[in-house]
Amino acid sequence: MTSAAPAAVTSAPDPAALDFVLRLGRGLHRYGYPAHRLEETLVGVARRLGLEGQFFSMPTALFASFGSAGEQRTFQIRVEPGAVELGRLAQLDAIGADVSSGQLPPGEGTRALDAVIDAPPPYGPFVTTVAFALTSAAAARFFGGGLREIAVAAAIGLGTGAIAALTGRVPGLGRVFEPLAAAVAAFVAVIAASLIGPLSGYTATVAGLIVLIPGFPLTVAMIELATRNLVSGTARLAGAGGTFLAIGFGFALGTRLAGFLVGVPVETEPIALPAWTEYLALLAAPIGFTVLLRASARDTLWIGLVGGLSFAGTRLGSIFLGPELGAFVGAVGLGVASNAYGRALRRLEVVPLVPGMLLIVPGSLGFRSLSSLVGGDTLPGVEAAFRMTLITVSLATGILFANVLLPARRS
Repeated sequence: MTSAAPAAVTSAPDPAALDFVLRLGRGLHRYGYPAHRLEETLVGVARRLGLEGQFFSMPTALFASFGSAGEQRTFQIRVEPGAVELGRLAQLDAIGADVSSGQLPPGEGTRALDAVIDAPPPYGPFVTTVAFALTSAAAARFFGGGLREIAVAAAIGLGTGAIAALTGRVPGLGRVFEPLAAAVAAFVAVIAASLIGPLSGYTATVAGLIVLIPGFPLTVAMIELATRNLVSGTARLAGAGGTFLAIGFGFALGTRLAGFLVGVPVETEPIALPAWTEYLALLAAPIGFTVLLRASARDTLWIGLVGGLSFAGTRLGSIFLGPELGAFVGAVGLGVASNAYGRALRRLEVVPLVPGMLLIVPGSLGFRSLSSLVGGDTLPGVEAAFRMTLITVSLATGILFANVLLPARRS
């Protein structure tokens, strides 16, 4: 956001300014702003509008207090956690910048916020469903899958996208979305293995569900804990754990049902593809992430460039430091590149940051841990969980280091 001299703090806050700050906070919270960024942004916007504000963000609520001690007015805003929508976040950020700098009155800013929030989704159900398949196919290649694994992962992605499209139409379906999608994915992978020959059902399943696996919320939780947002970080960590458990249950259910029908196929190693096919996956993944995260189409190129940089940094770091610490190198590169994008183009840096993190977050290890534990392999399951924790901490630390090397734009 652009900088402007803060207005004088008054004892009687402007109702229009107060309403704008509350609506801005609700919108940023709803579309995926982490707690520490949200609180810093709202404090800066309130100060520039002449308000003395204090804010406390949690995954399901936002508390805002205005005024000096003894004369405070406190508001509690209940917010349902929603999916990350990068396009709307960028628009809300731009409106906040205009109001903070005085280019737009708070009343008009509130109407602009409402217009953004009430606007229809930028991509329709069909395009979104295809994006699920495209992202899953790219993820299967990143995980070392062959042609069969990529094809099955794309089919699972289509099924996941179709279920996601129904969640807004069928009451209550959203509450069982993750276990249902995991059950369908595991069922399809087992049936496909029995029909088209040997394949790695694990690779196809985890790639088909890659968008649902909460590796990114897990990393954000670690960042919030590191920035001393303990309540929000703990709650988000518990939410990510609950999602992992729901997916693990669905995976076990789908595998058992399919195994009852066709038997449990033998897990085989994928047939390796040429190295150049990974570059195709790096081209396909940003397109899928742009649609699934509802970013602006104009940012697809930047998402691809920053994501490719973080992916290459992670691979290079893994060669010299191992996969656990290699994620730190990728996260530092990702954070610096995202902040450079924000500073150079004066746009919201989380637009390339979030998709880039999805390329390197350790969600697949969490899935492997659960599947091993469900299958009775306790030691491999605990080992995978420990590796996932190390990689998550490396990612969170890398992002924090990046903000020291090249700080993000300030409100």
